[in-house]
Amino acid sequence: MATASYGYYRLTIFLAMFVGYTLYYFNRKTFSFVMPSLMQEIQMDKDDLGMITSSQSLAYAISKFISGVLSDQISARWLFSIGLFMVGGINVLFSWSSTVAVFSALWFLNGLGQGLGWPPCGRVLRKWFEPSQFGTWWAILSCSMNLAGSLGPIIATVLAQTHSWRAILFVSGMTCVAFSFFCLLVIKNEPKDVGLPNVEAAARKSRGGSSSDESTLSEFLLSPYLWLLSVSYLVVFGVKTACTDWGQLFLIQDKDQSTLMGSSYMSALEVGGLFGSLAAGYLSDKAVAKQGRRIYGNPRHFILNCMMAGMFVSMYLFRVTVTADSSKVWILCLGAAFGFSSYGPIALFGVIANESAPSNYCGTSHAIVALMANRLSILPKDTEMGQNVDQTADLPVGGRPL
Repeated sequence: MATASYGYYRLTIFLAMFVGYTLYYFNRKTFSFVMPSLMQEIQMDKDDLGMITSSQSLAYAISKFISGVLSDQISARWLFSIGLFMVGGINVLFSWSSTVAVFSALWFLNGLGQGLGWPPCGRVLRKWFEPSQFGTWWAILSCSMNLAGSLGPIIATVLAQTHSWRAILFVSGMTCVAFSFFCLLVIKNEPKDVGLPNVEAAARKSRGGSSSDESTLSEFLLSPYLWLLSVSYLVVFGVKTACTDWGQLFLIQDKDQSTLMGSSYMSALEVGGLFGSLAAGYLSDKAVAKQGRRIYGNPRHFILNCMMAGMFVSMYLFRVTVTADSSKVWILCLGAAFGFSSYGPIALFGVIANESAPSNYCGTSHAIVALMANRLSILPKDTEMGQNVDQTADLPVGGRPL
């Protein structure tokens, strides 16, 4: 009976977070989705567009750090639902506005609301799923962003043919607002809230751990492992950012490849990244299930190191073997390989930071590690033709482009 109860709550909670974060991401990108229609009505130059999008990136980086800390102090379901309500409300207000100054202010507030989404998800997943399942469900949840990112432009383009950009933002915002109340009702912070034994306590007992998994703030902040993770994440995210931001331009300008080849390379990279995230979560969970959680070391490290080695090899081959006469299949394979081996570690850094921290600081740990990567997301934008060069500002830490 208890197993059935766990299954019911896990399924409903996960689906609520998946749909909720899909709405989070869609409403983060609505301005980009409706930009062509909006520019037909309101005259804006590329500096105006850059100011609007950059205001959101700055707020998002700040808010995600604050949200990670807050998720250890207040209810995760309230934090997630409030953020979703705020994001939806801001999109509704945006649909009623017409000036660049108001657009920038509202999109800054949208960024603040966006940061409240992912840290509560990580905390809820840790509370509801065993360590041997945590990485897989983390990776699957991060696919909600791929769903919104891939279907969003198509949906917006189709709707723009019969509806105004204001109607699109209004409807998407109201959908967010309505679903935030559903999330508040369905999401539960931890099993004990519904009368079930907590997963973390059972896991510690099975591996002979103590009944308490907490520490003081000073002990947590002085942990060398926390800062090793942060620096490692910064390096990996920096390499990934360089490739996603400049790989297409490098192929076109330095290697005399076509624009189509450049865009195809980026698509291959994203597809590889999707499978890399899922593989990293699944394979590392298998390692945890086989070896168990340890006081020292982490079974996920082997998968992490293998994928980081794959990043080095694929980036090196991309740099030295691609020429104007290179096979298109070879270039696409290198893109897929780099995406697979770079998004996998990004997923694992988030998982390891969350699960390796004491239970009373798992959100803060995630926030600190995330802050290292988010420093790279606050970069100048190239909004020529309405496109952002920086595609990394929306990456939730520990997962796919958030």
